[in-house]
Amino acid sequence: MKAIIPNLAELIPAIISFAIVFFLLSKFAWPAISEMLDKRADTIRDGLERAEAARVEAERLLEEYKRTMAEARKEAGTILQQAKQSAESTRTEAQARAQSEYDDMLTKAREAIDGEKRAAIAELQSSVADISVAVAGKLIGSELTKEDHLKVIEKYVSEAGSLNAN
Repeated sequence: MKAIIPNLAELIPAIISFAIVFFLLSKFAWPAISEMLDKRADTIRDGLERAEAARVEAERLLEEYKRTMAEARKEAGTILQQAKQSAESTRTEAQARAQSEYDDMLTKAREAIDGEKRAAIAELQSSVADISVAVAGKLIGSELTKEDHLKVIEKYVSEAGSLNAN
């Protein structure tokens, strides 16, 4: 039983020693340890709050990036479409201008050909008339007057047909 019940001479100094150690620890050690634990908890809490704020900011930036990319794609599509329309418009205008120039050149060429043709016909008629007068003069043996000359030309043209028929 002596092992279970402590000796009173040992128990009182042990209680007093325990009370002194408890008082010293509660007065000096526990506040320092408690303060250190509170600081550590605050540091961890601040770190978690910063991490959460950074996560929220990262999500916001990701959404903004996605929105910006979507707008950029849309704008690029619009610019590409405008460029295609502009190129098509330019091509159409160039074709129309080339066709107009071609038509103008063709009209001018036809007019020039017609003018040359008329000039050639007139020159040919004049040459034929001169030759006819000369031949008629030699055949008749006398020179023709201008009126006779015109009568011969008209007769020749009416008999041979008009040179403008071609």
